[in-house]
This record gives sequence, C-alpha cells and structure tokens, in this order.
Amino acid sequence: MFEEIIKFAYKYKLSFLADEVYQDNIYEENRKFHSFKSVMKSMGEPYSQMELCSFHSCSKGYMGECGLRGGYVEVINVEQEVFNHLQKMTSAKLCSTILGQCAMDCVVKPPQPGEPSYEQWLQEKTAVLNSLQERARTIYNAYNSMDGIECNPVHGAMYAFPRIKMPQKAIDKAKSLNQEADFFYAMQLLENSGICVVPGSGFGQKPGTYHFRLIHSFMFYTFISYYFIFSFT
Repeated sequence: MFEEIIKFAYKYKLSFLADEVYQDNIYEENRKFHSFKSVMKSMGEPYSQMELCSFHSCSKGYMGECGLRGGYVEVINVEQEVFNHLQKMTSAKLCSTILGQCAMDCVVKPPQPGEPSYEQWLQEKTAVLNSLQERARTIYNAYNSMDGIECNPVHGAMYAFPRIKMPQKAIDKAKSLNQEADFFYAMQLLENSGICVVPGSGFGQKPGTYHFRLIHSFMFYTFISYYFIFSFT
C-alpha cells in the first residue's frame, strides 16, 4: 500500500504530509508501524528523494497528554529556500507552552535501559497500551454483537468506525432535513443521550453506507447507542 501511494505521488509530483502521531498505538502482534521515511528510503531513488513532512505530537498516541500541546515536524528533502520560508512562518507564530515543550522532549527522548526511571516508564507505557488494546477488542466485540451494527477490528490508533444499518424511515427523515443520514443519527444520539460521535460522511464513505467514529474510551456507551438505531422504524 505505501509503495503504491509513494509511486502515485512521484508520478504526479506531490509532496507528503504524513500524520504519524499514532505510531506507538499498534494492537496486533503481527503488525508494526512503518514510517513513510523508512519506506521511501527502502525503495531507493528516485522515491527516496521525495519531499516529506512527518508530524508527531505529545497529545496523541500512548502519551495522550491532550492538555499539554506540543509537537514537531520532520522536514525531509525540501529545498533550502522553501525550508527557510517555512522556518520564518513558524517563527512568527505562537509556540507551545514550556510545559508542552517539556512533554514533547520526554516523548522524543524517553528513558533508556539502565537509567533510573526506565523500568517505571516502561511499566506505565505498557499499561496504557495494554488498556487501549483491551478497549479496542471490547468495542469491536460489543458492536458486532448488536443487530444493525458492523465493525472492523481496530488495529491501531484510538478510534472505531462502526457501520450502521439505517432504517429507510430515518434516511427519509434525514433527507427531508437536508442532512446526511449518519449526521442525522449522530445528532439524534447527541440530543437524546449526550453521547457525541462523528458522522462517517465527514470522512468519506461508499454511497448508501453509513458510519460513525467513536473513541475507545467511550465504549461503555456502546450499548446505549443501540437503542437509537431503530428509533425511526
């Protein structure tokens, strides 16, 4: 898949903006994270010389320090003049707070084996990732046990994208309001239960299919949302 994307970008002279903030959140043992940088280099020239901007953050991934805003971008194979303009533009903006910068420093330079805090850091990191993995499995099993919902296995990151089978009456009601059916579903869920999900139409989906996005940590509300699927049958 990566190779096809890279070849497509090379053919049409496109640059890469790679969002790689969930590189540590992999829940399947037979899967691993592959950065665009590593794949490009493994393909050799001319692909290894393509322009790439890789983004990472301390507010995502296993760190999840959402209140501590900090991140970085690694700029690769970009002409010096372009990089200079990028640096000027960035320098003219507000930077992260000191606390956010400190958190980012901890992310890119974690404790190493033999250092005093390594064992505690590894224990805490492993516990967080194991918890996210268990939530991913639980939400997958829960959704697929329900009538009217299908969900693919969650292999990484923090989100599930269940597919919902919308009753025709609900679809017709959404059309009468000039709304996408899954947007209508999401709004009904929010207004009736206070549960907030993101309609799949905002991400793009096959015509005639309906989805929503949910964060793992809200899996306890999975069973509640079931009752709203057929509320317009």
